[in-house]
Amino acid sequence: MKSIIKNILIIALVLIAVLLMFGGDNQNLSLGSKNKTVAISELVKLINNGEVIELEIKEDNVVAIDKNDNKSIAKINANESVFELLKYYGVNAEKIANTKIVFKEDINWMNIIWYAMLALIPLYLLFMVMNIFGKQNKQGPGQMFTFNQSGIRQFSPHKNKITFKNVAGMKEEKEELLEIVDFLKNSKKFTDLGAKIPKGVLLMGSPGTGKTLLARAIAGESNVPFFHISGSEFVEMFVGVGASRVRSAFAVAKKAAPAILFIDEIDAIGRERGSGIGGGQDEREQTLNQILVEMDGFDNNTNVIVVAATNRPDVLDSALLRPGRFDRRIILHLPDISEREEILKLHLANKKINPNVNVRKIAERTPGFSGADLENLANEATLLAAKNNQKEVLEEDLLKSIEKVMLGPERKSHIIQPREKEITAYHESGHALVAAKLKNADPIQKISIISRGQAAGYTLQLPTEDKIFSTRLEILDELATLMGGYSAEEVVFKDISTGSANDLKVASEKARAFIMKFGMSKLGPISLAEDESIFLGKSLTNKHNFSEELAAKIDTEMENLLNAAHDTAKNIITSSKKVLENIAKALLEKETLEKEEFYQLLEEN
Repeated sequence: MKSIIKNILIIALVLIAVLLMFGGDNQNLSLGSKNKTVAISELVKLINNGEVIELEIKEDNVVAIDKNDNKSIAKINANESVFELLKYYGVNAEKIANTKIVFKEDINWMNIIWYAMLALIPLYLLFMVMNIFGKQNKQGPGQMFTFNQSGIRQFSPHKNKITFKNVAGMKEEKEELLEIVDFLKNSKKFTDLGAKIPKGVLLMGSPGTGKTLLARAIAGESNVPFFHISGSEFVEMFVGVGASRVRSAFAVAKKAAPAILFIDEIDAIGRERGSGIGGGQDEREQTLNQILVEMDGFDNNTNVIVVAATNRPDVLDSALLRPGRFDRRIILHLPDISEREEILKLHLANKKINPNVNVRKIAERTPGFSGADLENLANEATLLAAKNNQKEVLEEDLLKSIEKVMLGPERKSHIIQPREKEITAYHESGHALVAAKLKNADPIQKISIISRGQAAGYTLQLPTEDKIFSTRLEILDELATLMGGYSAEEVVFKDISTGSANDLKVASEKARAFIMKFGMSKLGPISLAEDESIFLGKSLTNKHNFSEELAAKIDTEMENLLNAAHDTAKNIITSSKKVLENIAKALLEKETLEKEEFYQLLEEN
């Protein structure tokens, strides 16, 4: 845009200079030293005296030239006859006959240049706009004819190189992928034994577990060309474009074989066929069909390995997952405590960290965090330290950042009425007290009535060690803990507030899973969980896989579970009301209670 404005200004200045050059002679012919402007009567007098030897007649003036080449200019009306005017003023006809008369056409350069400007400037602006769009499309106006090309990009291994050393944890996953890299580097030792190169590797895992990072590490480890593209880039509004782009992408990879083709978020095009509204003519399904053919069609001798990533493996078409296409399926789990410690050390390596920071303690406080969450945690702690003008990141910064990542930033400026603050204090104290009294509940790490995100307060519970499973008793105690805030409001204020809405929602979901998914209720070992529906998919019209009578039993069992959890929490609150009041008063005074302060209060009471 700056270059356009600059060019327009240059053109304007050039045109102004031209106007001054050509227009000056027309606007004022009397600028020369021998030129003078006179009245028509004086011009007549000069002619009658015989001083004029030549007359130049133009549209709006008459120029009289004497023997000394002096010019006298008289202005006249452009529509008036010169001879009639001279005759009217009494010019001697004999004098006129002896005077040379020259007719000259007066060219108005001002008008010509002005009209030229009006014509050329819009054309210039149109050209500049087309040039801008051409640059944005990289290939100029011809890009509109190449929209069926895939736009696949080759990863440069020398730019921000990442190897498996830069990926903490995931030992088994890296071993699987190293085998692929080794096959591409030294394929002979595998083929000599009769082994075939795997066609595809599917990386599956929750968001943030490092699927794309692993793909970049493959590119860094292998010395073969690495191409990457997103699944959404194949799909276009024009029918057949997706399939054409798939052919284009595979053609580029095959030319560089042996090579790796990485498709990120493959679920954008790999969803189960028959789940859309277009049937076999659906553009997305046509694109998927082309991928299936390219991966395992008649031409299956190409050394191109397709690596794909998704966090929704449950919606992928079964044809994609069969042997011959994605032969390897690598599941990326959330990191355990040791892996979290490795990941934290990796992300803290390039930051100024206080030597006394206990990284293991931070790892213990972050169960359920993905690799991306831990990277964000390290960055938030560094930002907090810089905000406080510290020279290094302290352990306290990391602990505060855990809550920020989990719940959002503190809202200390948020004004809470004293009554609402008191309700929040007793509500959170109820959660903490019930959890402390129950044997199978996770220990309390922190209680706070400082608003974070959408929560007016929070009680932070974290397990002492990583857990893969939850037992029946643990879930029952968790339900009772969720009812702790509701019960505390009931006992203390003889009323309840809307602050328990989220607790009740979570408790209801857990109770339904307890009955229908885990088979832990009185209904016995039965799974009634339904598959997740696909939007506008085949499960849109699916009915429940159980009868109305069983549905009524599920509702009754769910009601009994929640009422039992409520009774447990209420009994604990009622029997330990004095302890509850002491915890709430401490919260109102300090606003935050750490683990040590909370359990010390319990011991004192």
